[in-house]
Amino acid sequence: MVAAPGHLVDEPDGRPDGQEGGALPPPFRRAVEALRSAAVRPEAALAATRAPRGIAPFAYALEAEVEEGATADVEPADGRLVLLHDPDGQDAWRGTFRFVTLLRAELEPEMAADPLLPEVCWSWLTGALDTRGLGYGEPGGTVTRASSHHFGGLAERGTTTKVEIRASWTPLPARGGDRDGAAPDAAGHLAAWVEMLCQCAGLPPSAAPAAAPEPDSAPIVPLPQRRDRHRR
Repeated sequence: MVAAPGHLVDEPDGRPDGQEGGALPPPFRRAVEALRSAAVRPEAALAATRAPRGIAPFAYALEAEVEEGATADVEPADGRLVLLHDPDGQDAWRGTFRFVTLLRAELEPEMAADPLLPEVCWSWLTGALDTRGLGYGEPGGTVTRASSHHFGGLAERGTTTKVEIRASWTPLPARGGDRDGAAPDAAGHLAAWVEMLCQCAGLPPSAAPAAAPEPDSAPIVPLPQRRDRHRR
Protein backbone atom coordinates (compact mmCIF):
# COMPACT_ATOMS: atom_id res chain seq x y z
CA MET A 1 0.00 0.00 0.00
CA VAL A 2 1.26 3.50 -0.76
CA ALA A 3 0.20 6.94 0.38
CA ALA A 4 -1.39 9.28 -2.12
CA PRO A 5 0.89 12.30 -2.62
CA GLY A 6 -0.53 15.78 -2.74
CA HIS A 7 -0.69 19.15 -1.11
CA LEU A 8 -3.35 21.47 0.24
CA VAL A 9 -4.60 23.70 -2.54
CA ASP A 10 -4.60 26.99 -0.64
CA GLU A 11 -1.82 28.77 -2.54
CA PRO A 12 -2.76 31.44 -5.14
CA ASP A 13 -2.79 29.19 -8.23
CA GLY A 14 -4.92 26.56 -6.51
CA ARG A 15 -7.26 28.73 -4.48
CA PRO A 16 -10.95 27.97 -5.14
CA ASP A 17 -13.05 30.64 -6.79
CA GLY A 18 -14.17 33.42 -4.46
CA GLN A 19 -11.55 32.68 -1.79
CA GLU A 20 -9.20 35.58 -1.26
CA GLY A 21 -6.78 34.13 1.24
CA GLY A 22 -9.49 32.88 3.58
CA ALA A 23 -8.90 29.85 5.76
CA LEU A 24 -10.16 26.49 4.60
CA PRO A 25 -13.17 25.17 6.55
CA PRO A 26 -12.03 22.61 9.15
CA PRO A 27 -14.17 19.75 7.74
CA PHE A 28 -12.73 20.30 4.27
CA ARG A 29 -9.17 20.55 5.56
CA ARG A 30 -9.60 17.30 7.51
CA ALA A 31 -10.99 15.58 4.42
CA VAL A 32 -8.09 16.76 2.25
CA GLU A 33 -5.54 15.68 4.85
CA ALA A 34 -7.20 12.26 4.91
CA LEU A 35 -6.88 12.03 1.13
CA ARG A 36 -3.22 12.98 1.31
CA SER A 37 -2.41 10.27 3.87
CA ALA A 38 -4.69 7.50 2.57
CA ALA A 39 -3.26 4.04 1.91
CA VAL A 40 -4.36 2.67 -1.46
CA ARG A 41 -3.54 -0.25 -3.74
CA PRO A 42 0.11 -0.10 -4.90
CA GLU A 43 -0.76 -0.75 -8.56
CA ALA A 44 -2.10 2.79 -8.86
CA ALA A 45 0.06 5.92 -8.87
CA LEU A 46 -1.64 9.05 -7.53
CA ALA A 47 -0.73 12.72 -7.64
CA ALA A 48 -2.44 15.97 -6.76
CA THR A 49 -3.64 18.06 -9.69
CA ARG A 50 -5.33 21.42 -10.12
CA ALA A 51 -8.94 21.31 -8.99
CA PRO A 52 -11.77 22.62 -11.19
CA ARG A 53 -13.15 26.06 -10.43
CA GLY A 54 -16.67 27.36 -10.29
CA ILE A 55 -18.39 24.14 -9.23
CA ALA A 56 -18.10 24.63 -5.47
CA PRO A 57 -16.38 27.11 -3.14
CA PHE A 58 -13.72 24.52 -2.24
CA ALA A 59 -12.26 21.66 -4.27
CA TYR A 60 -9.33 19.27 -4.21
CA ALA A 61 -8.36 16.91 -7.02
CA LEU A 62 -6.25 13.81 -7.51
CA GLU A 63 -5.34 12.01 -10.71
CA ALA A 64 -4.27 8.39 -10.95
CA GLU A 65 -3.18 5.75 -13.41
CA VAL A 66 -2.69 2.03 -13.06
CA GLU A 67 0.96 1.23 -13.64
CA GLU A 68 0.76 -2.57 -13.72
CA GLY A 69 0.36 -3.70 -17.32
CA ALA A 70 1.14 -0.27 -18.78
CA THR A 71 3.24 0.00 -21.94
CA ALA A 72 4.48 2.85 -24.12
CA ASP A 73 1.24 2.63 -26.13
CA VAL A 74 -1.30 1.46 -23.57
CA GLU A 75 -2.34 2.71 -20.15
CA PRO A 76 -4.74 0.12 -18.73
CA ALA A 77 -6.75 2.74 -16.84
CA ASP A 78 -6.50 6.30 -15.59
CA GLY A 79 -8.82 8.70 -13.87
CA ARG A 80 -9.44 11.81 -11.85
CA LEU A 81 -11.19 12.20 -8.50
CA VAL A 82 -12.40 15.58 -7.25
CA LEU A 83 -13.64 16.36 -3.77
CA LEU A 84 -16.03 19.32 -3.69
CA HIS A 85 -17.18 21.16 -0.59
CA ASP A 86 -19.86 23.79 -0.11
CA PRO A 87 -20.36 24.69 3.57
CA ASP A 88 -23.91 25.80 2.75
CA GLY A 89 -24.69 22.56 0.94
CA GLN A 90 -26.31 22.14 -2.47
CA ASP A 91 -29.80 20.79 -3.09
CA ALA A 92 -28.65 18.28 -5.72
CA TRP A 93 -25.99 16.90 -3.36
CA ARG A 94 -28.17 16.66 -0.24
CA GLY A 95 -25.01 17.36 1.71
CA THR A 96 -21.98 19.60 1.94
CA PHE A 97 -19.47 17.30 0.19
CA ARG A 98 -19.49 15.67 -3.23
CA PHE A 99 -17.10 13.33 -5.05
CA VAL A 100 -16.90 13.62 -8.83
CA THR A 101 -14.88 11.26 -11.00
CA LEU A 102 -13.91 10.42 -14.55
CA LEU A 103 -12.27 7.07 -15.35
CA ARG A 104 -11.03 5.72 -18.69
CA ALA A 105 -9.90 2.21 -19.53
CA GLU A 106 -9.07 0.08 -22.56
CA LEU A 107 -11.04 -3.16 -22.69
CA GLU A 108 -10.22 -6.67 -23.80
CA PRO A 109 -12.31 -7.69 -26.86
CA GLU A 110 -14.41 -10.27 -25.03
CA MET A 111 -15.37 -7.80 -22.32
CA ALA A 112 -16.04 -4.98 -24.76
CA ALA A 113 -18.67 -7.14 -26.47
CA ASP A 114 -20.57 -7.89 -23.27
CA PRO A 115 -24.03 -6.26 -23.48
CA LEU A 116 -24.04 -5.95 -19.68
CA LEU A 117 -20.79 -3.97 -19.61
CA PRO A 118 -22.39 -0.67 -18.46
CA GLU A 119 -24.13 -2.38 -15.53
CA VAL A 120 -20.94 -4.23 -14.58
CA CYS A 121 -18.86 -1.04 -14.64
CA TRP A 122 -21.37 0.82 -12.49
CA SER A 123 -21.48 -2.04 -9.99
CA TRP A 124 -17.71 -1.74 -9.55
CA LEU A 125 -18.26 1.68 -7.98
CA THR A 126 -21.22 0.83 -5.76
CA GLY A 127 -19.69 -2.51 -4.81
CA ALA A 128 -16.39 -0.91 -3.76
CA LEU A 129 -18.24 1.61 -1.57
CA ASP A 130 -20.62 -0.94 -0.08
CA THR A 131 -17.88 -3.47 0.68
CA ARG A 132 -16.13 -0.87 2.85
CA GLY A 133 -19.34 0.10 4.61
CA LEU A 134 -19.11 3.69 3.36
CA GLY A 135 -22.21 5.83 3.60
CA TYR A 136 -23.15 7.68 0.43
CA GLY A 137 -26.17 9.20 -1.24
CA GLU A 138 -27.44 10.62 -4.53
CA PRO A 139 -25.19 8.51 -6.77
CA GLY A 140 -25.35 9.22 -10.48
CA GLY A 141 -23.29 8.74 -13.58
CA THR A 142 -22.85 7.46 -17.12
CA VAL A 143 -20.90 4.63 -18.72
CA THR A 144 -19.82 5.19 -22.33
CA ARG A 145 -18.31 2.52 -24.59
CA ALA A 146 -16.47 3.55 -27.76
CA SER A 147 -14.80 1.35 -30.40
CA SER A 148 -12.09 2.45 -32.84
CA HIS A 149 -11.58 0.60 -36.14
CA HIS A 150 -8.20 1.08 -37.82
CA PHE A 151 -7.51 0.98 -41.56
CA GLY A 152 -4.63 1.35 -44.00
CA GLY A 153 -1.29 1.68 -42.29
CA LEU A 154 -2.98 1.34 -38.91
CA ALA A 155 -4.92 -1.82 -39.75
CA GLU A 156 -2.56 -3.99 -37.71
CA ARG A 157 -3.91 -2.38 -34.56
CA GLY A 158 -7.22 -4.09 -35.13
CA THR A 159 -10.24 -2.86 -33.18
CA THR A 160 -9.82 -1.21 -29.81
CA THR A 161 -12.56 -0.41 -27.34
CA LYS A 162 -12.44 2.01 -24.46
CA VAL A 163 -14.88 2.68 -21.67
CA GLU A 164 -15.41 6.02 -19.94
CA ILE A 165 -17.12 6.23 -16.58
CA ARG A 166 -18.37 9.52 -15.19
CA ALA A 167 -19.87 9.41 -11.73
CA SER A 168 -20.60 11.48 -8.65
CA TRP A 169 -21.90 10.74 -5.19
CA THR A 170 -22.37 12.43 -1.82
CA PRO A 171 -20.17 10.94 0.93
CA LEU A 172 -22.02 10.89 4.23
CA PRO A 173 -20.25 11.97 7.44
CA ALA A 174 -18.19 9.35 9.18
CA ARG A 175 -20.09 7.32 11.75
CA GLY A 176 -20.81 9.33 14.87
CA GLY A 177 -20.35 12.70 13.15
CA ASP A 178 -22.79 15.54 12.61
CA ARG A 179 -24.50 15.03 9.24
CA ASP A 180 -24.18 18.69 8.27
CA GLY A 181 -20.77 19.61 9.62
CA ALA A 182 -18.52 16.58 9.92
CA ALA A 183 -16.01 15.44 7.34
CA PRO A 184 -16.69 12.15 5.55
CA ASP A 185 -14.34 9.18 5.56
CA ALA A 186 -12.45 10.63 2.60
CA ALA A 187 -9.65 8.07 2.85
CA GLY A 188 -12.14 5.23 2.63
CA HIS A 189 -13.82 6.72 -0.42
CA LEU A 190 -10.44 7.20 -2.10
CA ALA A 191 -9.52 3.56 -1.43
CA ALA A 192 -12.84 2.45 -2.92
CA TRP A 193 -12.28 4.64 -5.99
CA VAL A 194 -8.79 3.21 -6.54
CA GLU A 195 -10.27 -0.27 -6.22
CA MET A 196 -12.71 0.58 -9.01
CA LEU A 197 -9.88 1.98 -11.14
CA CYS A 198 -7.86 -1.21 -10.73
CA GLN A 199 -10.86 -3.34 -11.67
CA CYS A 200 -11.30 -1.24 -14.81
CA ALA A 201 -7.68 -2.07 -15.62
CA GLY A 202 -8.42 -5.79 -15.34
CA LEU A 203 -6.82 -6.43 -11.96
CA PRO A 204 -8.54 -8.80 -9.52
CA PRO A 205 -10.37 -7.33 -6.52
CA SER A 206 -8.28 -6.74 -3.42
CA ALA A 207 -9.21 -7.91 0.04
CA ALA A 208 -11.18 -4.96 1.42
CA PRO A 209 -12.45 -4.48 4.98
CA ALA A 210 -15.82 -6.17 5.13
CA ALA A 211 -18.77 -4.11 6.27
CA ALA A 212 -21.15 -5.52 8.85
CA PRO A 213 -24.15 -6.83 6.90
CA GLU A 214 -27.52 -5.30 7.45
CA PRO A 215 -30.25 -7.66 8.70
CA ASP A 216 -31.74 -9.73 5.87
CA SER A 217 -29.34 -8.15 3.36
CA ALA A 218 -27.80 -10.19 0.58
CA PRO A 219 -24.02 -10.66 0.70
CA ILE A 220 -21.90 -8.76 -1.79
CA VAL A 221 -20.75 -11.17 -4.48
CA PRO A 222 -17.43 -10.30 -6.14
CA LEU A 223 -17.71 -9.76 -9.86
CA PRO A 224 -16.03 -12.41 -12.00
CA GLN A 225 -12.66 -11.29 -13.33
CA ARG A 226 -13.13 -11.09 -17.05
CA ARG A 227 -9.96 -9.49 -18.30
CA ASP A 228 -6.45 -10.84 -18.60
CA ARG A 229 -4.32 -8.86 -16.19
CA HIS A 230 -1.17 -9.52 -18.23
CA ARG A 231 -1.44 -7.23 -21.22
CA ARG A 232 0.77 -7.57 -24.24
